[in-house]
Amino acid sequence: MVVISLTILSVSCESAKKFDLGNAKQEIEEANRKFEKYIKTGDSVAFAKNCYTIDGHYMAPNLPAIVGRKAIQTACHQTLSAGVSEIKLHTIEIWGDENGITEEGTLEVYVKGGKMVDKGKYLVLWKKEDGMWKLHRDLFNSDMPMATK
Repeated sequence: MVVISLTILSVSCESAKKFDLGNAKQEIEEANRKFEKYIKTGDSVAFAKNCYTIDGHYMAPNLPAIVGRKAIQTACHQTLSAGVSEIKLHTIEIWGDENGITEEGTLEVYVKGGKMVDKGKYLVLWKKEDGMWKLHRDLFNSDMPMATK
């Protein structure tokens, strides 16, 4: 009976140890570097395919949610065509488990010539898809004052 109890306890502990939030944070920060790279290289196809889940939602300010990879790819292409050349992401904190991670961070948006045109904050819900953490829900907004006419 003691052997069975110890075996069950051992298996339970191993299952609990499989998820490592520190490792997940490192994977998410690596995914953020890829996100930045795809924007900097102007690759909207790789951006949508490698950064977002198949049913991801991109929730930008002042727009309805953009749903699905194809629509996110189109939105990224439009953003790049409008002159955005770089986005810098800075993770503040993550929390969650193997079923999903929430990331809080800040962002900076640049146009060609290196001029910063926006800065703000974001919350992202990450989900594993094909063994990789991908953005499942991406919500962000600006810290800058609203433009007035």
